[in-house]
Amino acid sequence: MKVAVSAVSEDLEQEVNPVFGRCPGYVVAEVEGKDVRETRFFPNPAVSVGMGAGIAAAQAVVSENVEAVISGNFGPNAFRVLQQSGVKVYKANGLTVKQALKQVAEGKLEQVKSFSVPGHFGMGAGAGPGFGRGQGRGRGMGQGAGRGAWK
Repeated sequence: MKVAVSAVSEDLEQEVNPVFGRCPGYVVAEVEGKDVRETRFFPNPAVSVGMGAGIAAAQAVVSENVEAVISGNFGPNAFRVLQQSGVKVYKANGLTVKQALKQVAEGKLEQVKSFSVPGHFGMGAGAGPGFGRGQGRGRGMGQGAGRGAWK
C-alpha cells in the first residue's frame, strides 16, 4: 500500500505535521505487510497558495497514486477530495512519521470518517488576505495647530 504522511521534512523521526493542506510536504512510503519500504519526500505545492490549499494539496497527494493519507488534522475540502478519490484517511497526533507508518502497516491507526477541523484551520497568523481597516473611524475632524488660543 502506498501511503502519504504530512511532514516537515524527509526526516522520519519528526512528528507528523498537524496540518494537512499547508504542511511543508509529504513523506510517501511503500508499506508491504507490516514493513515500511522505500520512502521519499515531496514538497507541498499548495503550502503558500492564497485560497484552496486543502483542495490543491489533496489533489497533489492523489496524483501520487496513494491509497492512504496520514496527518494530524484534515479540513473539510481536503477530506472531501481524498474521500471522493477513494483514499483512506488516518489521523495521527503526537507520533513521528516513522511511528505513524508502522502503526498503519500494523493496522493500529484508526481510519477517520469525517474532517477534523473547520476550513482555514492551518492558515496561521498573517496568512490571510489582509483586508483589515484598522480601528480609526477616518473622519479627519481634528482642529490642527495654529488657530489661536483656546478660550
